[in-house]
Amino acid sequence: MSGPIRLFDINPKLDRRSLAAAFAKTGRVQIRDVLTEETARNLHTMVSRQTPWGLAWHAGADGPHNVPEPDLRKMAKAEQAAIQQKLYTALKSRDYGFLYAQYPMVWAYLQGWAPGGPHEAVVELINDEPLMALVRDVTKMRDLIKADAQATLYAPHHFLAAHDDSHVAEGWRVAYVLNLCAEDWRPEWGGYLNFYDDEGDIIQGFRPRFNALNLFRVPQRHGVSYVPPFAPHARFAITGWFRNK
Repeated sequence: MSGPIRLFDINPKLDRRSLAAAFAKTGRVQIRDVLTEETARNLHTMVSRQTPWGLAWHAGADGPHNVPEPDLRKMAKAEQAAIQQKLYTALKSRDYGFLYAQYPMVWAYLQGWAPGGPHEAVVELINDEPLMALVRDVTKMRDLIKADAQATLYAPHHFLAAHDDSHVAEGWRVAYVLNLCAEDWRPEWGGYLNFYDDEGDIIQGFRPRFNALNLFRVPQRHGVSYVPPFAPHARFAITGWFRNK
């Protein structure tokens, strides 16, 4: 008889000292093969096949909006087109905006959307000691006590404009992106986590890699590059912030 499906075992072979040194230099690091292969595959299956995707969008002063999956299914095509037009207008005017599919895992957990489901289990595992200890070891931030979490999907036409996550007062210390793209992601498919200097030049970019955890200190200017219409796959991830309160 097979045991329970494992979703979040940390790779025991990680070189935490080297990862901490890399983070100390720039305030960001990509931890590859962060989970064991088995649990990373199980987590990818859960996110890609068992997630009721809603829509997150923000266009200039209009937003942020998080549309749950049941409401998204009822949304008329004209309303969806209006959102696209608002985004076009905002970005053309050099304003802020984003568009991507999402499932608010922590909010769903607190509101009891799917009691006992795998997404609830993952929220608890992200906040459990194995991952929290790894993040404290890499960032040297011993005051981290909890983490947010949302499942995200970037499909064609999705993006996240440059911003800096300046919510330090809310306890945000370290942002994270746990990449779950099972495919060998091509650069021309977009979806990169890019970091910018004060002149708008890209100083570092992280390719979406399967089973890679991106950590970066906030505030820090960053964004997710536009996924073009010809991208054949979706960019799956779990994202959020590690917090000290």
